[in-house]
Amino acid sequence: MRVPSHSINVRLLYVSRAVGPQTTTMTTSILAQAQAHNQTQGITGVLCQGQGFFFQVIEGERSRVSTLYRRICADARHQDVDLLHYEEINERHFGQWSMALVHLSVDDPMVRLQHPDFDPYSATGPQVMQQVLDLLEAGQPIHLPKV
Repeated sequence: MRVPSHSINVRLLYVSRAVGPQTTTMTTSILAQAQAHNQTQGITGVLCQGQGFFFQVIEGERSRVSTLYRRICADARHQDVDLLHYEEINERHFGQWSMALVHLSVDDPMVRLQHPDFDPYSATGPQVMQQVLDLLEAGQPIHLPKV
């Protein structure tokens, strides 16, 4: 998806720890809110969740992404929110999704074999971004929220 040249668009990547267990109810709630909000704001991205943490890539117009990130930092479902990467972009990686979901299972061979010691808090932003791209390229399950 090409980004209009008249606005400054960014890609933001953060990691956070789940407050309490990562349940289907929690994830469904996050995705439903993300889809409703993101479609109206022109925001796209992907949410990776599992092993007690979330990491998420958010793309869109700079002020809208910044506003959303502030909301996430204040969200009681997240703790230890840490900004890993932020950049201006000309093209989106995740333009087809208002918010996609990737589950990070300890049993997933992609996580276990290619990234055995993966810890998003000690990894660099580019390493975490590569993890997201690797998961998407490897055809890992992505559950799109229903419109």
